[in-house]
Amino acid sequence: MLTPVPGGAGPARGRGRSLRTRLALSLSVLMAVVCAAMSVATVLVQGAYLRRDLDQRVVEAAERSQGVLHVWNGGAQGVQFLRLRGQAAGTLGARTDFRGRVLVGGVVDHHGRRRQLSAAQCAALDALPLDGSPHTRVVPGLGTYRLTALSDGGTPVVAGLPTAEGERLIRRLVMLETVIAAAGLVLAGGICAVTVGRQLRPLSRVAATAAEVARVPLDRGEITGLSRVSPRDADPGTETGQVAAALNRLIDHVERSLAGRQRTEERMRRFLADVGHELRTPLASIAGYAQLMTAGSARTAPEVAWRRVSAQSARMTALVEDLLLLARLDEGRRLERAEVNVATLVAEAVWDARAAGDDHRWQVALRLGPAVSVVGDHARLHQVLANLLANAQAHTPPGTHIGVTAVASRDRCEIHVHDDGPGIPAALLPSVFERFTRADASRTRTAGRPGGTGLGLAIAAAITRAHGGRIDVRSAPGDTEFTVVLPLTGHPVEGHPASPEGDS
Repeated sequence: MLTPVPGGAGPARGRGRSLRTRLALSLSVLMAVVCAAMSVATVLVQGAYLRRDLDQRVVEAAERSQGVLHVWNGGAQGVQFLRLRGQAAGTLGARTDFRGRVLVGGVVDHHGRRRQLSAAQCAALDALPLDGSPHTRVVPGLGTYRLTALSDGGTPVVAGLPTAEGERLIRRLVMLETVIAAAGLVLAGGICAVTVGRQLRPLSRVAATAAEVARVPLDRGEITGLSRVSPRDADPGTETGQVAAALNRLIDHVERSLAGRQRTEERMRRFLADVGHELRTPLASIAGYAQLMTAGSARTAPEVAWRRVSAQSARMTALVEDLLLLARLDEGRRLERAEVNVATLVAEAVWDARAAGDDHRWQVALRLGPAVSVVGDHARLHQVLANLLANAQAHTPPGTHIGVTAVASRDRCEIHVHDDGPGIPAALLPSVFERFTRADASRTRTAGRPGGTGLGLAIAAAITRAHGGRIDVRSAPGDTEFTVVLPLTGHPVEGHPASPEGDS
């Protein structure tokens, strides 16, 4: 929650406008500008057209007056030509001398009668050029006129028409366009607001989904079932759909990451509990025997007590060394690299296992080419096979058949460790390579044989991955097989290796 800082600028919440409002306003302003530009252009074009029409009429009136001037009674003393049939109301006529001074003039009023111009009105027409072009003059009492003067070698004549009618038409046009534009803008603005609102509804739903996910406490508890944007709003053909699809991918990634973090935390808690349990037993045994030796108990000889303390110390040492090995492998530390002969590796591992468990039946099959070898750490690869063989020996009854088969192909070597013992329970199979996984409750163990720590298969899987290979398992009653796949060319083997703890 943001708190305004005294003397500073607080949160900008509520100050800005929504995208919907800004789009509607922007489109409305754009339409208003377009309407104004069209109205101005229409007024200018219409005004120019009316002016050209008025000028044409003025010139025609002057020519007509010049042509019939000599036939009227009064000769050069009057403007009887204004009585010519068809003269429009407001038509002005005058006679001038060749210096442009008005001698006499008149105007046709709205009743069609001719009226003489006053001295002031005549003075407003003085000095009009005899070029036949229309000119604008303001005549007192009559308003603005477009006038032209013609001579044509005879008596100069001035003719003119008022501009009031054209100006009145322009004013009406402006008012009409203003009303129509205002109504059109209101209607278009409403339609625009509705259309923008409908088009932005998917974006609003995307924002609502993002806000809902943001309110979820991601720092604690189990995170499952986060909201997603519906498929109808995630159409990649639209910009909003692209944002929605990206948000869904982000939520998927966050959910997977949080689930992985939770699994890691759970495995870590279980790992610490298992380590504590494994260390507590030998420590309690050592403490008990130490107390017996200190108290001088006659029931236990000092030699026996020391042997038990040494055995439990060795057990703790082996556990700690296994944990350190897994930690080094998790850190990605490089192992030794050398040519390791596969036949020798398999033979040595089986020979050692047979020496430790002669109550099982052992078999070795080498289907290898001449001098087949892999690049790796001989001691660690030997540990992989030793752990697999010890696992098979420890969890199967005496007389069980254990077979090891090595097969080489063009780019890989496969080592299969098979036994016909009770098998691994289906519920335990997915986690068999995780640390501290035990099958004691479901697999038979030879009487008197000590239990393991549950790290053997995890170490085997980690070492195999460190060599660019993988380890797989399949199991059914009477048919259990572990397969170690190692590259012959140094390239990682395709496929997903077993994923014990620490890979998340």
